[in-house]
Amino acid sequence: MEIDSVADGSCSKENQIIYKDWFEFADSADCDGRITGNDAIKFFTMSNLPRLELKQVWAIADAKRQGYLGFNEFIVAMQLVSLAQTGHEISHQFIVLFLIIFLAIIAVDFKNLKPPVMDGLDVLLVKKKHSSKSSDSNSNGSPVADASLTAHWFSSKSSKKTNSDFDAKPIVMLLGQYSTGKTTFIKHMLKSNYPGRLSILSSHIGPEPTTDRFVVVMSGPDERSIPGNTVAVQADMPFSGLTTFGTAFLSKFECSQMPHPLLEHITFVDTPGVLSGEKQQTQRAYEFTGVTSWFASKCDLILLLLDPHKLDVSDEFKRVISSLRGHDDKIRVVLNKADQIDTQQLMRVYGALMWSLGKVLNTPEVVRVYIGSFSDKPINEAATGPTGRELFEMEQEDLLSDLKDIPKKACDRRINEFVKRARAAKIHAYIISHLKKEMPAIMGKAKAQQKLMDNLEDVFGKVQREHHLPKGDFPNVDHFREVLSGYNIDKFEKLKPKMLQTVDDMLGYDIPNLLKNFKNPYD
Repeated sequence: MEIDSVADGSCSKENQIIYKDWFEFADSADCDGRITGNDAIKFFTMSNLPRLELKQVWAIADAKRQGYLGFNEFIVAMQLVSLAQTGHEISHQFIVLFLIIFLAIIAVDFKNLKPPVMDGLDVLLVKKKHSSKSSDSNSNGSPVADASLTAHWFSSKSSKKTNSDFDAKPIVMLLGQYSTGKTTFIKHMLKSNYPGRLSILSSHIGPEPTTDRFVVVMSGPDERSIPGNTVAVQADMPFSGLTTFGTAFLSKFECSQMPHPLLEHITFVDTPGVLSGEKQQTQRAYEFTGVTSWFASKCDLILLLLDPHKLDVSDEFKRVISSLRGHDDKIRVVLNKADQIDTQQLMRVYGALMWSLGKVLNTPEVVRVYIGSFSDKPINEAATGPTGRELFEMEQEDLLSDLKDIPKKACDRRINEFVKRARAAKIHAYIISHLKKEMPAIMGKAKAQQKLMDNLEDVFGKVQREHHLPKGDFPNVDHFREVLSGYNIDKFEKLKPKMLQTVDDMLGYDIPNLLKNFKNPYD
């Protein structure tokens, strides 16, 4: 049960009218249709509830961590305040109970629940109405311009553009070799097929490769499948950057939309199976690792699905995992179909898996591995026994908890990605500036450029020492050299210290101040 549906289904029409007046009053400072933290502190204080309880009220109402309350979230907050005033404990455990109120776990009739008592609010509402009438009479019959309409008239062209990257729902990408259960995993999470390729192949999911393209499964008003070229040019979708991979890729990309409660909060990306054996010698028509790297930068979580019968990591799979470097905190490993082997074999497989992953990921930290069987079929207890079944159920609960936390962490994740891009841009500017300074003024430019490219690793070292930059923030040397070969270094711009100072100020002051807007105002 989601917050919006709780608000719509658990509040009488009479109470909604009352809450509408309250919402407009609380929002009267800026009239932007949102109750911010400062608005809430001023308004909720009239309930005379302790600060700790109001903190819990905000945490439940702002479950998406937007940093503000819309009208539906405001209704939820008011209902919680009313419950607190009647003696109910608003604790962390209450969040789960509140979201399943229609299952009658708590004996509260929400439709007939009276609005909370807000001390002095009635007087303030009367004053507000009186002042609004006075302002209307003082206007001498001239129409009062609507604030939102005025803002629309005088807005710049850039404001019409949708911030699709920031407005997009959190993305979960599934990667793995063919027949590891990526498509079946999504089907298991949705409890249904998704339109497009899967509807055609719903009875054809099997050991051979069946998903031959990247499929974005997202929320939509109706069930439909949109071709990749169309998706890439839609301004309200965060996939316009995929046009750089050309028509060859876009013909292997599609968007599958359907109305589903889970997709209201998470978008899935199903990927083609990573090739192994002789198949990996076949050249794809597009840059597969480049596409996975692009999606990795947009994703909130990356699930690497592995099959206990196919633990060998192919060369293409190694390249794919290497393309995820820099996004290690997003990676989770799922050992799927684990009920197909017995407990003793599972222990050996798990040990072999950790050893091979350690070599590929090249990190001393142990990656989180979830063990289970994510499909609609019941767990095969004949192989696992009752102990194995209990283990799989616990592992699946842990993975589901990880997925449930994604929407709450989406805001922090986007800020984190923004900061990473800003730091990368800063280092890129230092590198380009250094290369520009090393070029001769008149003669021998081609020879000097080739020498710089051959010794690019030494250039990175000089830039790092000169500006005291962290080594881990520098780009991949080979990839940077490959891209650099298509440009004339002599034509690069000189470094502008003021612009770098602006970036430093943003990272040091603007971002921390921005994060304050998303915090619980009662912290």
